Amino acid sequence: MNALSYDADVLVVGAGPAGVAAAVMAASLGLATVVVEAGAVGGRLNTIEALENVPGGWTTGVHLAEALSADLTRLQQAGLCTLVRGRATRVGCYADRVELALEDGRTFLARTVVVATGVAALAPRDVDWVSVPDQFSAPPLWRTPPAACTGATFVLGGDRPLGTWLRAHADAGTTLHVLYPPADDYKIEEIARDEHVRLLPVSHVTLARLSDGDGWRVLVTDRKGARRAHAAATVLGNLGSKAAAPDGVVQGEDGYCPPGEQHHRIRIAGDLRSARFQRIVTAQGSGAQCVLAHYYASTSQAGKDQAP
Repeated sequence: MNALSYDADVLVVGAGPAGVAAAVMAASLGLATVVVEAGAVGGRLNTIEALENVPGGWTTGVHLAEALSADLTRLQQAGLCTLVRGRATRVGCYADRVELALEDGRTFLARTVVVATGVAALAPRDVDWVSVPDQFSAPPLWRTPPAACTGATFVLGGDRPLGTWLRAHADAGTTLHVLYPPADDYKIEEIARDEHVRLLPVSHVTLARLSDGDGWRVLVTDRKGARRAHAAATVLGNLGSKAAAPDGVVQGEDGYCPPGEQHHRIRIAGDLRSARFQRIVTAQGSGAQCVLAHYYASTSQAGKDQAP
């Protein structure tokens, strides 16, 4: 039987902080690497206006994304990595290989795959604590400049982009009324003392257009069941995220992809792992760790195969 022909030792799906860290580590270990990315290198970094918890003196996500792109360019020029443009749709795992299918019909074979596809934003209809009219859409907080926050501004959800927005616009003078469910309590602790937020813990929120069509009626049910109505001129979305993993990756009850529940040829890095570890530095560390885990497992197996 002919030996299997691999396209790479390591397939990396996603070129955000975790994916690029995986590619850099793989190159340093001499592993043939293919990185698959459908969008911009750096991923959601390109939308982050302020950084404060990332070592290295980075002040914006865009600057860090540019550095990651330069890393991949350097690896490609050295012949250590190949960047493939395309969207991964399915991961298939077998005893001797992993197969990655792309939307355009291409297929890549490797010894292992690092899935670092990140997350996508939740919409109001994805959560059970918000009721909205048909066709409702809320502009995402992280894309909204302070000048667009006219009148009373309400934010649906207490996800971490809230803290990033507050740091980026510290002098804006805008007050955000933040409606958040119990699941967001641990996130809210990070910005609870910021003078630019008014925190409204809720169990449910119902939105309806005001009779004059200008603004929103926000009916809030608090954690004790009491109801109160507010008038909002602007409603922004900040509901959190959901895993954006290709088919073939095991997802848990919360929608994320527990590393310990995957096939041994699938390694999960970055924001896909859990809602509680969505930080740039932990994403980078997890990407590198995935490659190291594969490297040590494969070298250990090779040693056993060569033993007399």
